[in-house]
Amino acid sequence: MNRFTYKVIFSLLLILLLSRHTNGQERFVQVSGIITDITDNPVSGVAVISKKLRRGTISEITGIYSITSTPGDTIFFRALGFKRYHTIIPPDYNKRHCMVDIVLELDTIPIEEVTILPWKTYNEFIKDMARERPVEQTTANMNENLASIYIAVSNQTGVSISPEAGYRYVMEQNFNAMATRYQYPINNLLNPFAWAKFIDGVKNGLLKNKSNKRSKPAKPVKKKKKKE
Repeated sequence: MNRFTYKVIFSLLLILLLSRHTNGQERFVQVSGIITDITDNPVSGVAVISKKLRRGTISEITGIYSITSTPGDTIFFRALGFKRYHTIIPPDYNKRHCMVDIVLELDTIPIEEVTILPWKTYNEFIKDMARERPVEQTTANMNENLASIYIAVSNQTGVSISPEAGYRYVMEQNFNAMATRYQYPINNLLNPFAWAKFIDGVKNGLLKNKSNKRSKPAKPVKKKKKKE
């Protein structure tokens, strides 16, 4: 009985060893192909890794790659800027060569807008904005000219600088433009009402300059002789 059991166990072990030997001769497969992107351009520098054999290779400039694998193995393809991809060799694959062409998709990650400021903290920003800065000479001259024009216009009789006055002036211009559309421009030289208004203004001192007075002629001053 013991001899029979030993023979059975020995025969089973021999069968297992033979099966492993036969399977070991057919298990290696040479996987190769071309790696491209969506626009059919070759992708170089792609890492090709075999999961079972723990081997790897890199695709060439032309996108061609070649790696040794086994049936049932998983091959990973990884490249910077592209999505990861993997393919599986069928377990019942019995050939020595396998052609697998890979198309990788772009991996774009949206990033929120970032504003870079020259201030480290918010307090530095407040201090810099609140700091007094010297005004350029051109800007200062412009402000002085505007101030002088404002004073000259405001000193005129019957003229006021305000938003209401500006709006009224614009509306009058628009009304005159609409009233005289497709007509000759108005000439006040032939307008008797304008002449009457001008004559009344002359009588009331329109052409007189009241602000400036005429200079009086200088009188010579005689020096008094001192008494001896």
